[in-house]
Amino acid sequence: MIVLGIDSSCDETSAAIVRDGRECLANVVASQTELHARFGGVVPEIACRAHLENFPWTIHEALQRAELTLDEVDGVAVTNRPGLVNALLVGVAAAKGIAFGRGLPLVGVDHIVAHIHASFLAEGGPPKFPCVALVVSGGHTSLYHLPTPTEHRLLGATRDDAAGEAFDKVARLLRLPYPGGPSIEAAARDGDPKGFPVPRTSPGKDNLDFSFSGMKTAVLYKAFGQDMRPKDAKQIEPRVPVADVAAGFQRAVVDVLVKTTLRAVEQTGVSDIVLGGGVAANTLLRERMRAAAERRGVRVVVPDKVLCTDNAAMVAVSGWFRLVAGESDGLDLDCHGRPVRAARV
Repeated sequence: MIVLGIDSSCDETSAAIVRDGRECLANVVASQTELHARFGGVVPEIACRAHLENFPWTIHEALQRAELTLDEVDGVAVTNRPGLVNALLVGVAAAKGIAFGRGLPLVGVDHIVAHIHASFLAEGGPPKFPCVALVVSGGHTSLYHLPTPTEHRLLGATRDDAAGEAFDKVARLLRLPYPGGPSIEAAARDGDPKGFPVPRTSPGKDNLDFSFSGMKTAVLYKAFGQDMRPKDAKQIEPRVPVADVAAGFQRAVVDVLVKTTLRAVEQTGVSDIVLGGGVAANTLLRERMRAAAERRGVRVVVPDKVLCTDNAAMVAVSGWFRLVAGESDGLDLDCHGRPVRAARV
């Protein structure tokens, strides 16, 4: 089965072609980073206009790379939740047009679940089920238990900032370029995490939720002063080297992510961990998660970095599961800005 995947959940316009949920024939991503960099974050109106401009050529390019035509596509999968609603509408409209014009089945896909399903495109093969999945990005930091590939039960989530959001906010404090995650990682390479220790915050010993807001505030006070406000910090230099601040903060966030994920493994008894989302592209997180899991005899399945950030290949995989099960949505498919919450166990 050949599935055309479409994603416009935030500021990346993407189209992809995936065969049988396992083989990525093409994955085209049009980045908008340069458009939003001057604002230090995503501007929804700018994102939507860029999606309108990018979708015709990204879909055409994906088909060309796969050496296929729309006549050879068996179904269309599109992200319809969660994300920026107006941005989602652009992708959903494109998918509806193709599905209607070609008489193809259409399926809406949950963007967070799609990040989990990106693991089916990872080298070494898909995870063994049941497994635990950590989805960590600019908008989400959530732990799931997956009894099967199509069941996901929420174990824990962030109570305030997502990890990627915290990276962005700390990067702004340090006057590092947007997006914050890659900038923090780059700056940290020349820093010493021991030179700027950041407290690890946790909602509780056995709790599987996350909290990064306090860590971000600790960086503000320790680097700039106890009476400092974020807007004032932008006017002065930190009292310690930026590289050390970046290294200390990155290490603290990674330690919390790894420790909480392994706690979920212990509570569920699974043998595999799936790592997905934009922050999963962070090299330190990938290395420390693998090292900690290996010591416990647990396998970590993480896709290539380009499949961790937003992309349509993972959407096509997620849609493939629905299509092979005989599911489809009508042309009245709607968009939802917030996640459709999974059951918490």
